[in-house]
Amino acid sequence: MAEPFSPALLALVLAAVVLDLAIGDPRRLPHPVVGIGAVIARLERAWNHGSPRARRIRGALMTALVVAGSGLLAWAGIALLERVHAWLGWLAEGWLLASCLAIRGLRDAAQAVATPLARGDLPAARRALSLIVGRDTEELDEEGVTRGAVETVAENTVDGITAPLLFALLGGAPLAVAYKAVNTLDSMVGYRSERYRDFGRASARLDDAANWLPARLTALTLWLGACCLARGARPPHVRGALAATRREAPRHPSPNSGWPEAMVANLLGVRLGGTNRYRGEVSERARLGTPREPLRHAHIGATVRLMHGGWLGFLALLAALVLLAEALS
Repeated sequence: MAEPFSPALLALVLAAVVLDLAIGDPRRLPHPVVGIGAVIARLERAWNHGSPRARRIRGALMTALVVAGSGLLAWAGIALLERVHAWLGWLAEGWLLASCLAIRGLRDAAQAVATPLARGDLPAARRALSLIVGRDTEELDEEGVTRGAVETVAENTVDGITAPLLFALLGGAPLAVAYKAVNTLDSMVGYRSERYRDFGRASARLDDAANWLPARLTALTLWLGACCLARGARPPHVRGALAATRREAPRHPSPNSGWPEAMVANLLGVRLGGTNRYRGEVSERARLGTPREPLRHAHIGATVRLMHGGWLGFLALLAALVLLAEALS
């Protein structure tokens, strides 16, 4: 395995990015997150019972076991293949790193919503959105469907791209896989519902801690990426977006999701947040951005362009730090 934060590891991460862009996540190949999710589901069924204190203790234990176990299994698998041949270890680590990224998957999911929406097929757009969000989509109009897609792309730029890139360069595939375990735990049990409030507390707090720095750096690189876009593709409201994001992001109930969502809202000049329904229950989210224009399907494609600029800027920042550290060592 390559040394953490080294040029060799940077080259491997770049190869993983290219692999993800080229093939995404083929359904025929096993995916680590699927296995992690299966373990979480089984432990949740077996351990999520008893008093609130017992649930908190078992939930914390599950979080530690899943995160540490995922990272250790990735490390052991790579190390075992390296003993057979060095190239096998590199290939395994590269594949694991690519499986932790979702650049192509996020772009394709957004496009699956935008395409039917552009041709006026609202039912098909609602169905496509329902595959990537937890909110009810059956009664959403074009603006509601667009908002769901834009918010999902903005938030998952951190979870699916920039945070895995950071952890990959800090600790290779084992740490990147451990991060995906944290993210998967939060997506499965990190809710404030009666069932998960106590059992998922440790998972939710660990996810908040892991994403604290990536979320804020991603907001910055989304803005930098927007500044670098060609004039015709540049968002109309770059000026003032940084100050507005710093002001609005803390309004979001998540300590991290508000940063990329507020930045995208302010760059595009649209309003995100508002009323969502989850299984019929109303949930109010903080309003982010100044609505200079109504949300429409074209904003989904604009958000995907911002996503690409954001992760490219984030990777360029990490690469510069790696090369600077190498030059100073």
